Amino acid sequence: HRLIEDPEWSLAAVPRLTELCLQHIARHFEKNPILDSLLPEHQRKVLDRLSTGLPLAVTANLISDEDYWKRCCAERWQVCDISNYGDSWKRMFFERHLENTLKCFIPNTTDPNQVLDLIPICKDFVRKLEVDQFLPPLKANQKEERGDLSDTGSDFELSEVSVQHHDLGVLITALPHLEELHLTYGVKDCGMNFEWNLFNFTYQDCWNLAVALKKCHNLKVFKLTRSKVDDEKTRLLVRNLLDHPCLVELNLSHNLVRDKGARALGKLINHSKLEILDLCNNQIHHRGAEALAQALAENSTLTSLNLRLNCVEDKGGEAIGRALLTNTTLKSIHLGSNNLSEPTATLFSQVLAQNTTLTSINFSCNHLGLDGGKQLLDGLVDNKALTEFDLRLAEVGQQTEYLIHQIVWANRDAARLGSLQQPPATLL
Repeated sequence: HRLIEDPEWSLAAVPRLTELCLQHIARHFEKNPILDSLLPEHQRKVLDRLSTGLPLAVTANLISDEDYWKRCCAERWQVCDISNYGDSWKRMFFERHLENTLKCFIPNTTDPNQVLDLIPICKDFVRKLEVDQFLPPLKANQKEERGDLSDTGSDFELSEVSVQHHDLGVLITALPHLEELHLTYGVKDCGMNFEWNLFNFTYQDCWNLAVALKKCHNLKVFKLTRSKVDDEKTRLLVRNLLDHPCLVELNLSHNLVRDKGARALGKLINHSKLEILDLCNNQIHHRGAEALAQALAENSTLTSLNLRLNCVEDKGGEAIGRALLTNTTLKSIHLGSNNLSEPTATLFSQVLAQNTTLTSINFSCNHLGLDGGKQLLDGLVDNKALTEFDLRLAEVGQQTEYLIHQIVWANRDAARLGSLQQPPATLL
């Protein structure tokens, strides 16, 4: 008799029946998702074996394990910072997945169900959406039209073409936990395919968005930037945001808002709970600034106003200064690059002497002059509240700027020391 054996064989090499069952469960999870009925240690082994490519309809409401969603994020995106997503990998995955779907959506081409089918899957996990691209509909005769237009007139004529983007109304009104919405209507990385109509935020787009915003009762932050929002569209948005129950931050920076739009925003300031308003890089002149100043004089909620890169000039600057003589809530004002000069500095010297609420002022890139700088210094002598004062390229003189910064730094150190000495809040 000859006995043939494998010298490498041992009983330890035979998988246990439990292991074989767990492998089978992981391999057939899509058809038979068994998880909750398993022991905790067995759940862990199944989760570690699950593919990240499983349908979201299967995994969304069944898997809450953060390690699994971390794997899903890491395999899909190179940069994954969950600090912007409430330190939740699952929230990050669903927010970014929905954002990517919206960025690639082509009206009249993409199946709308690609978005609609996601609503029941992700509605419980999405709290913020940042969509920095909206694609316009494809035009079948686009090349022929471009060929028929002359080089001098093509951009203008194409910009007049009405291009309606995907309507977000059904989506954002179906997200009960949505608190932040950041939008930019345009196309990224269009390269040699650039046309002005790729950046059209139409009146119909604005109407659809405004109506939806009115129904987003939990929305706290709304940002619509770089989207050619003019006065007409601003007034439409404001009409639907008046008396909004939760909105505390509005950002319309890098748009085309002029004085009529600023007047509408002035009404919004006093008919909402708005705390932060960013109008950087628009076309607001002194009349618009005067309307905002009138609202500031009566307002008791706004804490930050950014008017950088407008053209309010001294008439607008003085109007805002007079409002701040009575306003007791605004903490930060940014008036950089607004063609301001000595008259505005003169009035703000009074503000610095009387206002005890402002902690941050930015006058950078203006023409305040040496005398304007000295008046600001005089007003700041007894001020204990201001902890930030930006006077770069404001032509106030090096010595004056240094002395002002000495006072501001002393205020900052005192504020920091006071916060350290303050007793901790007691927990009820």
